[in-house]
Amino acid sequence: MAPPIVDAVYLKEIEKARRDLRALIFKEKCAPIMLRLAWHDAGTYDAKTKTGGPNGSIRFMKELNHTANKGLKIAVDFCETVKARHPKITYADLYQILLLNHHGTERLKLMGYFNTFFIRSFIYEDVAHSPSIVNFQLAGVVAVEITGGPSIDFVPGRKDANEAVEEGRLPDAHQGASHLRDVFCRMGLTDKDIVALSGGHTLGRAHKDRSDFEGPWTKDFLKELLKNNSRSGEQLLKLPTDKALVTDSQFSQYVKAYAKDEDKFFEDYAASHKKLSELGFTKPSSVLDGRGSAWTNGIVVAAIIAVVGILSYKRGMLPEGNAFFPNLF
Repeated sequence: MAPPIVDAVYLKEIEKARRDLRALIFKEKCAPIMLRLAWHDAGTYDAKTKTGGPNGSIRFMKELNHTANKGLKIAVDFCETVKARHPKITYADLYQILLLNHHGTERLKLMGYFNTFFIRSFIYEDVAHSPSIVNFQLAGVVAVEITGGPSIDFVPGRKDANEAVEEGRLPDAHQGASHLRDVFCRMGLTDKDIVALSGGHTLGRAHKDRSDFEGPWTKDFLKELLKNNSRSGEQLLKLPTDKALVTDSQFSQYVKAYAKDEDKFFEDYAASHKKLSELGFTKPSSVLDGRGSAWTNGIVVAAIIAVVGILSYKRGMLPEGNAFFPNLF
């Protein structure tokens, strides 16, 4: 399919779709599976053949039926409700709005905690319900910028694929360092990208019905890997792909560096995240400045809503178990 014309009208539709996604995710408590959908759509890129990547191909039933995509039809169906309201937007952009709303475009450090999913999201992760994840999605660029995390600009204009990709392009949790390199190097990513996109404060659990693993993820991921232990009374989950990051000498140098220097981690993460979200994507000449009015409209309102979300949590209006606000437990 031809890429969309990214003009002021398209950008306005993107912003409307973002608002609809925020409402949907808050209502359905479906942020984890939506994030997984975005990553599985992006993680199929092949730099040599220039196929796959963030192109909306995961919407096709053939690709949804891949073993790695088990359970994702739920997320695709959720997205269809938004797509129906904003048919001008490509599926490719729609799915990546999910991803970049949560991890990019805005700044990602809230209440002192940076949260990433990445390789775990590729491998059937089901992150625990955390309704105030919506705060990340509601907070506009300026509102979240003051919280101090890395920023990644979202540039719209991705074109939709006409067919599904073949199975076998996503990471396998049972494999080690060589497998990770094979998968990510196929995308055109480096060892640094692999570690940067793996690090951070990770939430949730893996479940037997979506993978062969059961248990909560390590909470302070990079430091936990270096400690090689888990908290008393609870067996934290470390996949073979996680352990490879410290047993492989090339990976471990980045793990150690990032565990010591958060600023360096944020800097490299931002670069790696942007690279992943734009695999195979040629930015159209019609793209307007991402800081233009189409993107800044509603920032003040978004900031207010984010604050209301925090106050609602304090007043007991939101369910318990909110890992994004650990100091409020």
